[in-house]
Amino acid sequence: MIKKIISKSEIKRKIKEIAKEIESDFAGKEIIMVGILKGSFIFLSDLIREISLPVECDFIKVSSYKGKEKGKLKIEFLNSLSLKGKNVIIVEDIVDTGGTLNEIVKRIKKEKAAVVKTCALIVKKKKIKCKLKIDYSGFKIPDKFVVGYGLDFEEKYRNLNYIGYIK
Repeated sequence: MIKKIISKSEIKRKIKEIAKEIESDFAGKEIIMVGILKGSFIFLSDLIREISLPVECDFIKVSSYKGKEKGKLKIEFLNSLSLKGKNVIIVEDIVDTGGTLNEIVKRIKKEKAAVVKTCALIVKKKKIKCKLKIDYSGFKIPDKFVVGYGLDFEEKYRNLNYIGYIK
């Protein structure tokens, strides 16, 4: 059984707020949104539809979980776009310890992007273990394993239009 903690309407409202903040920060500029696969794809697609600036998209495939257990971090850059001199926003579904996002920020900075910002739909604030600034964030939640809206458990539940945890 899944207990809903963030509704579809709350998610939509928060995405509009984040999009307006991004538009304000990057007014008149182009941006590249780099989504972290697989979890961010739904959030990223809804977010870019709310942004009226020129937006390009690219993806990074990251894996570190087997079920609920954290394993070795594997990062595969799928980027076909040059990030040099560009305004880049890394889009993540959820930030637990911050280690994955922190590593991706470092790697994208090596690409010599002009600006590198971070965006996460969900942040487990009490679990972050590194010095990481999340520039655009949606919801702060307690330390629970959540599913829905792109987040999965063994590749299931991504399709839920809300966020919940397995009871």
